Amino acid sequence: MRPFLSVLLVAGLLAPVGAAELTVTVKADKAANVADAVVALIPLDAPVPPPVPAARNEIAQQNQEYTTYVTIVQAGSTVYFPNKDTVQHHVYSLSKAKKFELPLYNPGRAESFVFDVSGVVTLGCNIHDWMIAYLIVVPTPYFAKSDGFGSAVVTAPAGRYRLQLWHPRMAAAITEEITLAERPDNKREFTVTLKPDRRVKRGPAGKTSGYR
Repeated sequence: MRPFLSVLLVAGLLAPVGAAELTVTVKADKAANVADAVVALIPLDAPVPPPVPAARNEIAQQNQEYTTYVTIVQAGSTVYFPNKDTVQHHVYSLSKAKKFELPLYNPGRAESFVFDVSGVVTLGCNIHDWMIAYLIVVPTPYFAKSDGFGSAVVTAPAGRYRLQLWHPRMAAAITEEITLAERPDNKREFTVTLKPDRRVKRGPAGKTSGYR
């Protein structure tokens, strides 16, 4: 699945008949827009559709960074990790939802894993300390990621859902039950408290390790 800087990640290419559209706006305490917030809708009264088999989800290493800071996939999806860099990496995760390791991962390789357990998978690199990314595995195809304006749009059939809102800097996810009406103007707004950004700063340009 290609990274989205704007909105709309849904199951399939077309909205289902009787679809409802939910717009979620996420802001921080000081009214700042919050990007990279994950919104997922888990059906409460209907079966969950399976993942789209043809979808290609990937988190690449390029320019000594992960190409997407936050990626969302449905449980049961395969995710590829292509090394598009000119240097080796050491991709790993110690997360409960999925533990794996790709040591001395050479340029041109593209290993993949199936992520069948819902949860947060934190990705690191043992060679480049500043490289970090998050793969969010959710039990639903109805999800979206907020853009630079703090806005995320999810399209799903009308009905009852458990809404989950998550961000890397939130202390805990927000969960609530909502009912989507069959109309395009369902809206929710959240004001969240974010922890300080503790990401390691990248070293000077041209260096492959170290940080400032």
